[in-house]
Amino acid sequence: MSDAASSRPYREITTCTESYFERKGDSALGMGWPNIPDAVQRYEVMLDMIRPTAQKVRLLDFGCGTGHLLDHIQQRSDLQIDYHGVDLSDRFIDICRQKRPHEEFTAGDVLQHPDLLHTYDYAVINGVFTSKCSMTHDQMFGFVQRILKLVYSRVTKGMAFNATSKQVDWERDDLFHLPLDQIAGFLCAEVSRNFVIRNDYGLYEFTTYVFHDDAGTTNAKNGTTPC
Repeated sequence: MSDAASSRPYREITTCTESYFERKGDSALGMGWPNIPDAVQRYEVMLDMIRPTAQKVRLLDFGCGTGHLLDHIQQRSDLQIDYHGVDLSDRFIDICRQKRPHEEFTAGDVLQHPDLLHTYDYAVINGVFTSKCSMTHDQMFGFVQRILKLVYSRVTKGMAFNATSKQVDWERDDLFHLPLDQIAGFLCAEVSRNFVIRNDYGLYEFTTYVFHDDAGTTNAKNGTTPC
């Protein structure tokens, strides 16, 4: 294993996803999702974080893959989004630029080069934290913590991310089954006490919305989760 690979084991997530793409092509299946309807449901849950506004919203799509969230956004007439997609995969970003040359896409490792990120109203992290490949739980959770703290520092209103649930019939070794108390403890201690955990959309995962204190609460029925 190279020094870069050993010091940045999270790069394996990109390798795993690119292998799905090789087999399944440019679709949600090629990003590692088991089916299209569930992927669309995830897009809706992520976007449900955004509070209604007449103004254009600046959105970071972190781990954008080949841009399927943007495709979904542009099918909705009720969303005015100024979009920025970021991914560790050069290949995926090249595909995004070919498909939508007038949109902003950036390839790179933001943990090594945080200046790749701008300032946004909201950020979506969809699917980046659902699979750990061959990483240990601690390695993956360390990566999650670093990304969440960085992305939260670049948004003014809030961010959404999902992870695989521990409340399942059985666990897969390659998935990142994140205990609710572990993520809640981390958020309260190091990010924000103003968050919502959604477990209400029927998939074997959960989505968390984390807000800045002055951003108000979410559209979600649940309200905020106090620590």
